[in-house]
Amino acid sequence: MKKNALAAGLSRALACTLLLPAVAWSQFETPDGSVESDAKQLDAVVVQGEIAYRNRTSDIEPVLSYDLEYFQRFEPNTVGDMVKRLPGAAFVGTDIMEFDGVQLRGLGGGYTQVLINGKKVPGAGDDRSFWVDRIPAEMVDRIEILRSNSANRSGDAVAGAVNIVLRDAYEFDGSYLRIGVNRWYDGEVNPTFGAVTSGEALGGRILAGINVQDRYRAKFKRSDRFSDPSMEELVSWEDQTEVKDGRDYSGNLSYTANVGETGRFSIDGFYVRTRRDVTEVSFEEEYDDGEVINADVPGLATVDQKNWGIGAEYRFDMAGGATEISVDHARFEDDSVESEQAHAYVDGEWDESEAEMEGIDAKDAETAFKIAHKRAVGSAEMEFGIDYRSKKRDITHTFYEWEAEDEGDPVAYELDGTVASVIEEKRLDPYLMFSGTAGRLSWETGLRFETTKSDIRYVEDGETEGAAGKDYDELLPSLHLKWDLTDADRLSLSLARSIKRPNFNELVPAVLDGEFGDNDYIGNPHLDAETANGLDFGYERRLGRRGVVGINFFYRDVSNLIEMVNTGEPSEEALDAWEEMVDDGDYDTIEEAMAAEPAESWLFTSGNVGDGKVYGVEFDLSTPLGAFGLENTGVFMNYAYVKSKVDDFLGERRFNNQARSAFNIGFIQDLPSVGASFGVSYRKQGDAYERILAEEVTIRYGEDLEAFVEKRFGNNLSVRLSASNLLDASKDEFFHKFDTLGDQIARDHDEYELETEEAGPSYQLVMRWAF
Repeated sequence: MKKNALAAGLSRALACTLLLPAVAWSQFETPDGSVESDAKQLDAVVVQGEIAYRNRTSDIEPVLSYDLEYFQRFEPNTVGDMVKRLPGAAFVGTDIMEFDGVQLRGLGGGYTQVLINGKKVPGAGDDRSFWVDRIPAEMVDRIEILRSNSANRSGDAVAGAVNIVLRDAYEFDGSYLRIGVNRWYDGEVNPTFGAVTSGEALGGRILAGINVQDRYRAKFKRSDRFSDPSMEELVSWEDQTEVKDGRDYSGNLSYTANVGETGRFSIDGFYVRTRRDVTEVSFEEEYDDGEVINADVPGLATVDQKNWGIGAEYRFDMAGGATEISVDHARFEDDSVESEQAHAYVDGEWDESEAEMEGIDAKDAETAFKIAHKRAVGSAEMEFGIDYRSKKRDITHTFYEWEAEDEGDPVAYELDGTVASVIEEKRLDPYLMFSGTAGRLSWETGLRFETTKSDIRYVEDGETEGAAGKDYDELLPSLHLKWDLTDADRLSLSLARSIKRPNFNELVPAVLDGEFGDNDYIGNPHLDAETANGLDFGYERRLGRRGVVGINFFYRDVSNLIEMVNTGEPSEEALDAWEEMVDDGDYDTIEEAMAAEPAESWLFTSGNVGDGKVYGVEFDLSTPLGAFGLENTGVFMNYAYVKSKVDDFLGERRFNNQARSAFNIGFIQDLPSVGASFGVSYRKQGDAYERILAEEVTIRYGEDLEAFVEKRFGNNLSVRLSASNLLDASKDEFFHKFDTLGDQIARDHDEYELETEEAGPSYQLVMRWAF
């Protein structure tokens, strides 16, 4: 995937932007302002001769680009381990030492678009998010943050996009092996292995990579539950140990060949499979009217998930310009089972044993086709095209239950029902875009018209319980300006409109009893998509030969915000209470009971309620300290601070789960005379807050300190020892729980809970050998 200088960031975001035939691919600015396009030799990737810094790209739209070498010395295992170091990237709700659902600008996963080779991929999240820890770091060429939208890529990226560019055959040459071991806090040791090779074959170039790594994490969790935030009355407590033990298998393949004088054909694919057992052992103690209730609660989950995708592209000259045709298919599959037992004892005597089990069978597939043409129009360039995308998400939940008659009875599950939903979406998105350069000013402007046709079905125990359809379309304009004030100084301004489609669980017309305290919930298939008008204004300066410093201000005005609203219908809890009053003879009819005893819990749904605002500042620095005579010392720092405003059923708050800040700082010291280096990095993420019906929670993560030491042997071999979580950071959550909306308004708590989890430091020893 090589790039046109005027549209490099967009082509990397799409992995299929058209080329002018005389322009080389893979263009990044060098210190003298020129561009470089030589293929990387893999021995240089394995044994780095110098410290790598952020790329200063020639893109017109605001793009931050980081090669694998920027992260590699700290030996990340997954893309999540890489992305956590980037400006404005936060992870809220993930377990300690895990980085799956990335949030740019602190906004939830559904606001952040994740691309692989510039293409959308389905993922596990109900909010349409893709878990970035599914992709091994060894498959990656670079990570890009695309801060604003352009017309020639999908507009569903309100917070921005993370583009994971995998290694391809055209950019790499050579072979190498990666062999290592991880040691975890509890003494567990497991291996990791990777191999990459690239060279000429079958009339073109081929790159193939495989990666096998054990994924292990052991953690300890403690929960203390009180009657209210005064913490004067302890209601119950729980100790839990959890072990995630599994293995990831992954691979990627890339083939590129020239066709005729101007054509180029390429095909690329990736495959990732996660197999994991999650074992939980909990001990709970509850105090109720003088009785002490103890419970042993063992749990087990078996996870089997697959992500894979394949795409083909053909670019060729035609009609005085360049034409490109591409097709791709991506799929996510989940075949998992989760079970939990509870054996309760009252004052030491057996009371009851029960168990629940849930099976998940999920398939999410997306197929896309694109045709586009790019040509010169006067002194500008014009690109136009059309994207077609078809998506089908099919999920079935199967529930089982068991209850013992006597102590020691073996567990024998019985079917308790099935619930399934099918969501189908079809999109047809034409676009038109112009770009050009006038002196030191470069510009790009375009229009994208996104159409969506959706059909939703909800099936329970084989019977269709609800079905609906929804069509909507949005016009998404964009404008990007880039001023190169000097050879070192640059200003950029971006104005763009973006879209966020509703979460899948917000669309399914299924009634969920007691989903929020005593309140019920039903999805709304008639939701409109959220839209946002965005602004990004940034300044960037080159420091010396390799350094870059930048600051960016952003603002998003979000319309049609989706929040929970009361339907005015009573909940099942309220209906049952009224029926019980009639049965007890308190009232003659349910209508009389309803009039005399108003409902305290309701049926809620999701609705488009109004507007929200998000704004903040992002700073990043990546430079050697050559100005201080320390050319072999590299420093890295970035900081993002975000604020937001949303009105919900209780009033004003921030966007849910938006971390207030994200801060990274670190250094690498190279010792060329002895072929060694070492470094340290520190990360701190600000608190996040979530308020939903019947529950409010604050999430706080501790500081993350990492370090590495490396020894190089010649030009082909390196050995690194790295350490993570050296400060033994914890994840702390503070829950305010209520039964009804009235209780939440009155601050009449059902329970106040403090929960903390820790996982301890981990260590990794890795050898890389290029040949």
